[in-house]
Amino acid sequence: MKNLKTIFTLLFITALFINCAEDDNDLSFVDEVVAPSEVSANFKIAQDNSGVVTITPNAQGATHYNIMLGDGTAEPVSVIQGEAVTHTYIEGSYNITIEAIGITGLKTEVTQELMVSFRAPENLEVTAEIDPTNPFKLDVSATADFAASFEVYFDTSNTAEEPTPMAIGETVSYEYPFVGDYTMRVVALSGGVETTELEVVITISSPVVLPITFEVFDATKFIGFGGASAEVVDNPDTNGNPSAKVGKIEKGAGEVWAGDVIIMSSPIDFSKKKLIKLDVWSPRPGGTLLFKLENLDDANINIEKTVTLTGNSAWEEVVIDFSDIDLSQTYQKLVWFFDFGTVGSGGSDWTFYVDNIRNESAAPFNDGLLSNGDFEDGSDFWIVGTDDNAPVTVVTDGDNTYYSVDVASAGNPWEVNMSQKVEILQDETYTLIFDAWSDTSRSMVTGIGLSAPPWSASVQTVNITPTRTTYSLTLTASGWGAPDARVLFDMGADAGQVNIDNVSLFLGDGPFDSGLLVNGDFEAGPEPWIKGTNDTDFVSVVTDGGNTYYSVDVATAGNAWEVNMSQKVEITQGTTYTFSFDAWSDTNRSIVSGIGLSAAPWSSSVETVDITPTRTTYTFTLTATDWGAADARVIFDMGADAGQVNIDNVSLFAN
Repeated sequence: MKNLKTIFTLLFITALFINCAEDDNDLSFVDEVVAPSEVSANFKIAQDNSGVVTITPNAQGATHYNIMLGDGTAEPVSVIQGEAVTHTYIEGSYNITIEAIGITGLKTEVTQELMVSFRAPENLEVTAEIDPTNPFKLDVSATADFAASFEVYFDTSNTAEEPTPMAIGETVSYEYPFVGDYTMRVVALSGGVETTELEVVITISSPVVLPITFEVFDATKFIGFGGASAEVVDNPDTNGNPSAKVGKIEKGAGEVWAGDVIIMSSPIDFSKKKLIKLDVWSPRPGGTLLFKLENLDDANINIEKTVTLTGNSAWEEVVIDFSDIDLSQTYQKLVWFFDFGTVGSGGSDWTFYVDNIRNESAAPFNDGLLSNGDFEDGSDFWIVGTDDNAPVTVVTDGDNTYYSVDVASAGNPWEVNMSQKVEILQDETYTLIFDAWSDTSRSMVTGIGLSAPPWSASVQTVNITPTRTTYSLTLTASGWGAPDARVLFDMGADAGQVNIDNVSLFLGDGPFDSGLLVNGDFEAGPEPWIKGTNDTDFVSVVTDGGNTYYSVDVATAGNAWEVNMSQKVEITQGTTYTFSFDAWSDTNRSIVSGIGLSAAPWSSSVETVDITPTRTTYTFTLTATDWGAADARVIFDMGADAGQVNIDNVSLFAN
């Protein structure tokens, strides 16, 4: 039968030559054919002490093989590409010779050792290394006494995984899909029934994550395009601070754009931090930066922003708002383009630099009446039970910190607890908001309550899952209240992990929507509200009964602008806005409020408002008819009349 297969192969080769000759009489392709390469054989020994070995040869460019069995068998065995030969051996070591033959008769020969033993392999050692060119790729090899081959399971949690065969002296590779810890198992096989195996925990980490400072950045992660260099160099200030260099464009026709790409090890988390900030050194006044985020697998899934640079050979901070990003998609590629201008203007020799790429929140997390609700200050203010000296445990994953506990066995709900003490007013209604997730589907009890007898509380049972979810509960302190009451999470009733993040508590029906502004209800303190246009001179706020607001007492009447509160915000020329706020005083008096520029010529659209001791909501429609700026502002000028001014719940929306 094997002879018939050999005859068929030769007939096929002959027919191929004849067919090519008949087609165009051009046999020049034959000169380009080379001898087979990458010749090897896979040995699979039956694990039943029988000594039956299946030999499967393989090579690039081979049509068939001659195999010398290495046990004294005189004649080689012929095998065509894709097939195998089976032979029975006794225990021992054999040198198997594989002769690979190509379409033109060119041959390549290799010899491979076969160890046939019925003993279980011993001294198994596994080498597993992350590929230097790909942080998700693992390269594996192994050695063991009396082993004939190996099988590799790269992820033991995947019960459907088929093992990858690995020959003696061979290295096999696998690319993991995500960052995380994986358990890999290597099984050493001999010709006996018994095997030997070893498990190794593989950690796939994130070597390219935000923020990127370039001090420890691997320059091979760059993908330059448009003629741009892809280097990490000392920045123009020559102070030993590495940065990414984009420049030295080769001359060509027309307008030149060029830049770099960085591929992150995992998608950027925009669930909370929606700003990308970077420092840019630009030699070109008024030049353009186009910053783009792309999906790793589909470049058509992207979002891009354009920024006009100040330039003039100086560093500037560029802030790009991705609040409109599609959170159902993932973005793992950072792409930036610089406009080098039109060739002939000298722009082809300009060099740009980028440094300190980071992901930040537009504003501090608003935890309402609580402190450190996002756990970014560690365990501060969060305690176990009601013991002020028993801080909870938090974990940090990437750039996010959160509470985490693993409940080993079910018991009473209160036996595993996290609390934060906070004043709760009797008969008031509160909104409690938090994110929670688990490694299973399980329940927990959460709400507000007293931290001492009679332990009165308003709680709800929440069912959490492995999907991170935001929960919002409406709770009323009916008949109870205390300065040292608490927010509580009782988690001991079910087994399984509990993760909690972004906890906030608000008096009433939830957080205030400031629109285009930040911290319009002042619950996060004074920032970013300033006096006049001084970015570092923050206003004063007061807290009364759980509510924080702006307050100033004008002793003597003067110029309206002499007592001022502002917040800088981008105002677009020709756009109409809805401006709203609450205001009250200890007397009847006026204030001037609206939107305007924060520098000359001080263009604005404002209204004079008469406020009284009754807290009132004022709403105006304002248009920036012939002006606008990225650093414009919301204005409150209060110096024209004497008397107290209180302001709260300020919002600005574009119509």
